Amino acid sequence: MTDSTTASRETLGFQTEVKQLLHLMIHSLYSNREIFLRELISNASDACDKLRFEALHNDALYENASDLNIRVSFDKEARTLTIADSGIGMSRDEVISNLGTIAKSGTRDFFSKLSGDQQKDAHLIGQFGVGFYSAFIVADKVSVLTRRAGEKADQGVRWESDGGGEFSIEMVDRATRGTEITLHLREGQDDLLAGYKLREIIKKYSNHIVQPILMQKEEWKDGKYEMLDEDETVNQASALWARSKNEITEEQYKEFYKHVGHDFDDPLAWSHARVEGKQEYTQLLYIPSHAPFDLYDRQARHGIKLYVRRVFIMDDAEQLMPQYMRFVRGVVDSADLPLNVSREILQESKDIDAIRKGCTGKVLGLLSDLAENDKEKYAKFWGEFGSVMKEGVGEDFANKDKIAALLRFATTKADNADETVSLKDYIARMKDGQEKIYFVTADSFNAAKNSPHLEVFRKKGIEVLLLSDRVDEWVVSNLHEFEGKQLVSVAKGGLDLGALEDAAEKQEQEKQADEFKGLTDKIKTSLADKVKEVRVTHRLTDSPACLVAGEHDISGNLARLMKAAGQKAPNAQPILEINPKHPVVLRLQEDNVRFDDWAAVLFDQALLAEGGQLDDPAGFVKRVNQLMLEMGK
Repeated sequence: MTDSTTASRETLGFQTEVKQLLHLMIHSLYSNREIFLRELISNASDACDKLRFEALHNDALYENASDLNIRVSFDKEARTLTIADSGIGMSRDEVISNLGTIAKSGTRDFFSKLSGDQQKDAHLIGQFGVGFYSAFIVADKVSVLTRRAGEKADQGVRWESDGGGEFSIEMVDRATRGTEITLHLREGQDDLLAGYKLREIIKKYSNHIVQPILMQKEEWKDGKYEMLDEDETVNQASALWARSKNEITEEQYKEFYKHVGHDFDDPLAWSHARVEGKQEYTQLLYIPSHAPFDLYDRQARHGIKLYVRRVFIMDDAEQLMPQYMRFVRGVVDSADLPLNVSREILQESKDIDAIRKGCTGKVLGLLSDLAENDKEKYAKFWGEFGSVMKEGVGEDFANKDKIAALLRFATTKADNADETVSLKDYIARMKDGQEKIYFVTADSFNAAKNSPHLEVFRKKGIEVLLLSDRVDEWVVSNLHEFEGKQLVSVAKGGLDLGALEDAAEKQEQEKQADEFKGLTDKIKTSLADKVKEVRVTHRLTDSPACLVAGEHDISGNLARLMKAAGQKAPNAQPILEINPKHPVVLRLQEDNVRFDDWAAVLFDQALLAEGGQLDDPAGFVKRVNQLMLEMGK
């Protein structure tokens, strides 16, 4: 191959985030330096897959050379290691975009979490994705020579960098398509200039790569290795998912996950199955052990690769998994779909609908098995992905009951938000006579746990779900019952404890409502349109008042969430409930001079107690101060 410069070299600066990643890559990941070869080979494999896919529509991209392979070679004298592929290659713009910037949403937020602690940062980098930049773990200079398939020979590109703040780029002649990455190794990396060592790393991390990984054959002779004039395939070079499960070791499953999931850590669990019937396909699906940095970006692409008869079709085939399972990684290989299938065709394909249904069921089954038989692993899964799984309650009607069984919530029996319980376990420990599942929503665990609406429930020893996740409002608006038990908010409508209250309690409540009717009417007149109604409560034992949403109104917490998101919430006035036994309420009944101030303070306190914001904080403080002064006289 002959390369000659056809344009002047240009020096460009790395994106700020790339500089940070390069620095962290070198210092945080060195203890696991061998992963650089896995990452570069994985990228090379993706490049070959993409060429095969694009060539389905344009056979000329093969340029009369349809062999797809990856070649690893080294030069002891020059101290270089080269990884070359015959894949799709890159244009100049693609080189700048792929090697000079990190085109991922949320990168700033990701880097803000880095602490300088090498162990913690290494874990985060694993979530973000290691990729091409891992080359700088072992190299103090990296050269990339590439040409996109279908471009002219003079459209080759050379990229070089020493891992500092800049890189150079120039147009060159390159006769062949594909990409060649040459690593100029740092001092102390001499063991990577040995064929046996490279073969060991490849077999450990990349044995599952579909394309053959070629190296020059060696022969042990006279106490040293001699290079022969022929190549050999180092890896197994077969589709791992197409092999029988009993032929695949646990370690091979894990390494394939790291390739397909672009992850640094082992998966939490996986499912490998061949499905036969109306549709024939193979699925190998993984549950990661940690959440990706962009988990809550619903626009982020999913992690399922689609193959048709072992031919790569597309990355991130979002039609194969529902949105609430966007954390799942893996491969689906169909025997029925056409090779020229497009994303548009996938959206309207009944075969894809069936595959999606099958994959969704398989993941739900895998999670149910974990929840039942490996509670420690499931707790880890829930801590990482629980908020996203909750989205499924409103998105996947067909599987709502299965998803509901997988949900976990903190309760009034928990000391912290991480102590969670299933709805099934909640029902199993309900008090005698309890017919409903009670819950309260708030913007934090502590706010939910200290809600005044819980006072009567504590008094009676009734467990209540504490819902403080933003998505929980979505959950309870779509999940109205579980196993025949209705889910009821303790802060909406009239409180009916049914058999948990005796006849004497109910009679006392009716008596108090009659006795305090004059006061509740007077408070309603004073507060005017701030409240829909004022009534006596039996929810409270310690607080003077609380705000309650109407039976068919949205909760105060949901209204605040909508406002924070820039959405207009329905205009619903709350109901003020007062505690007839509280001294503040009794004082209100006696003080006709400052009645309006007492009523306003009572309302504002109730609003603050449930996490609301005051329209007039200064007015509230002024009223409280004045009332305190008068009480001291």
